[in-house]
Amino acid sequence: MEINTEKKLAAGLSIFSNTVIIILKFIAGIISGSISIISEAIHSLSDCLASVLTFFSVIKSSQPADAEHPFGHGKYEDMSGFIEGGLIIAASFYIIYEAGKKLFSHSAAETEPTLGIIVMCIAVIANFLVSSYLFKVAKHSNSVSLYADGEHLRTDIYSSLGVLIGLVLIKLTGLYILDPIIAIIVAIFIFRAGFVISKTTLNNLLDGSLPQEDLDEIEKIIKDFTNKGILGYKNLKARQVGPSRDIEMILLFPENMTILECHNICDDIEESITKELGNCTVSIHAEPKCPKKKCSKKQV
Repeated sequence: MEINTEKKLAAGLSIFSNTVIIILKFIAGIISGSISIISEAIHSLSDCLASVLTFFSVIKSSQPADAEHPFGHGKYEDMSGFIEGGLIIAASFYIIYEAGKKLFSHSAAETEPTLGIIVMCIAVIANFLVSSYLFKVAKHSNSVSLYADGEHLRTDIYSSLGVLIGLVLIKLTGLYILDPIIAIIVAIFIFRAGFVISKTTLNNLLDGSLPQEDLDEIEKIIKDFTNKGILGYKNLKARQVGPSRDIEMILLFPENMTILECHNICDDIEESITKELGNCTVSIHAEPKCPKKKCSKKQV
């Protein structure tokens, strides 16, 4: 399946599954009278909004470069991921607020947890399957927004499990205070996931460097070509732009090497980097080896 088509299918599946789960949770919450289930339905609503953002960002980011966006539309995915991280964080605060209100008001209104237990089980299974598929497609296509959406659904699994455990314990013990305590613990994990997503995507939006392990891999590839004439490199720069990585560098060659020979080596390096790191745009400028007094270079 073509990558962009697979990304759109994954994003559409996320929207559909979230919509069905939201409806089920609201119905179960109203019928059972459970505040925790209704709160979880609102959390899932933020998931659905995030999935809609992902769907449109995937469509936009897959468009080719044009006159207004000569470097492409990849940052739409980073922007979507950053917004999703914010929604996750907001959902965690909302759950803490609702749980704290129930905890400190000593509310112990009786609820019938059976229906809620069934719906939470369905939600956990559905979100596990859909998020696993999203992570698979995100890894294959290097999609930041699909990864963020998968992470969003995974936090929904944690929160649904927390509510599920609370409902089971309430049914077994009648201790209603357990419900808000578990919800607060789950919300802390949700907040952490949102913070990590926001931090990563903000770094991409601000053109932060690729992780050190990626830079090390690029340097290793350059070293593998030293036996073909490369004398060194300098000004290595690399960033993440949506599903793609932008990599720039200057390679130093012997003064007597022909342009064709330099070009062929550069092509081989670009191919090796793309093979190791996936979707990349590699720009290499070839220079003759500079006299030591006129430039500083990093030897490999």
